[in-house]
Amino acid sequence: MRELGAFIAGESRQSGSTITVRSPYDRREVARVARADADHLREARDAAAAARVPMAALSPHQRAGILERAAAEVGRRRDELAQVLVEEAGKPVALAKVEADRCAETFADSALVARTPHAELLDLDGFASGAGRMGLLRRFPVGVVVGITPFNFPLNLVAHKLGPALAAGCPIVVKPASQTPSPALLLAEILHRAGLPPGGVNVVPCGGAEGSALLDDPRVRLLTFTGSAAVGWELKRQAWDRKVALELGGNAAVIIEPDAGDLEAIAGRIAIGAYGYAGQSCISVQRVLVHETIAAAFLDALAAATTAFPTGDPAQPETLCGPMITAGDADRIEAWIADAERRGARCVTERRREGPVVFPALLDRVPTDAALWSDEAFAPVAAGRPYRDFEEALAIVNDSRFGLQAGVFTRDVEKIQKAFETLEVGAVIQGDMPSWRSDPMPYGGVRQSGVGREGPRFAVEEMTEPRLLVLRKD
Repeated sequence: MRELGAFIAGESRQSGSTITVRSPYDRREVARVARADADHLREARDAAAAARVPMAALSPHQRAGILERAAAEVGRRRDELAQVLVEEAGKPVALAKVEADRCAETFADSALVARTPHAELLDLDGFASGAGRMGLLRRFPVGVVVGITPFNFPLNLVAHKLGPALAAGCPIVVKPASQTPSPALLLAEILHRAGLPPGGVNVVPCGGAEGSALLDDPRVRLLTFTGSAAVGWELKRQAWDRKVALELGGNAAVIIEPDAGDLEAIAGRIAIGAYGYAGQSCISVQRVLVHETIAAAFLDALAAATTAFPTGDPAQPETLCGPMITAGDADRIEAWIADAERRGARCVTERRREGPVVFPALLDRVPTDAALWSDEAFAPVAAGRPYRDFEEALAIVNDSRFGLQAGVFTRDVEKIQKAFETLEVGAVIQGDMPSWRSDPMPYGGVRQSGVGREGPRFAVEEMTEPRLLVLRKD
């Protein structure tokens, strides 16, 4: 069993109380982590503020070197870190190893961004007001960053806060999810040993209400939050006078056209996107729109993939769908499924639950007023519906308060372009599920799905401010 302290100013700190972390699968105790109190939160902010000048003074190659050493260490400790994800998040071990690999990639890409800082030379002579002058535009670190991260990707989503902050030259205080605090603490230690100045990264495990107090300090200049829409928008109201980046939820949709190709292969991809890690991803496939000419055949293929989806103990190498993070979440999705059925939906697959494990479920013709269609399920469930033509499908996708990512299975170039121009989402994924993501890409959503973009290059833009130097030519 792990015993870890809060990480402040390069040191592990104990407290008078602890967070007991239990496995979502079998409820055994897997870690005890120091719960940060008000003094720890103040000390973490002080440490970050004190590190502002040393962090900004690191040269681009120094920042990159630290990140490259950290990426290599994550790679060496891949299996250890994956096991932590299995124990604390209930993540199937096969997917946990993928997350560890992605964490190393996120640090490596952050190092590349650090090595290639952007500057722009502007000739201001184009207007009389700028005659005889030129401008040098550079970006400078915004200062102290607060990062708040969720339980579902407790290694890689933390890396998406830490890596860009270091690349930008910003000290950061991270509040990880209480269910999964250990990965953030381990990453902080790895970065510190890789050469990060004390106070450059601080991790304070605590509850959400306590963590929001981090924003009370005016020295905090940026909040970067990943989590639920309700919490994210409330934090934005609290931090109205600071920069804020929010990566929130969604109810991702996929469109499948008659020319999509092999329906069984597509059904397999949709099943991975809908049921992998029990659907506990903000870009998990939730709404499946199928052209009416292939709807029956595709529904049969997806039902078969749903029934066969490997579900159970996350420690087993074949498992892809493990437990829900809490029993309450398992209860909630069962209630949502029952509600959708009462409203006229048909559950195509057998409804089954074993303790915290909810087996994948596929429903057909879920009405739009059901929570299973309109809200974020965050569970191993997919809701299918036929459509008549492509324009109708696009309208259905847009009929949502969310807008994170959407998938479109078609080979028609004009339809792909139409989807790109029409869909109100952060990204359109052609020929694949909306759950696809590469860590360097700009990632984020619109409407209730957030504001700003992640991906190291784009997060660094959030964590820096442009500054102009105007020079005389003579």
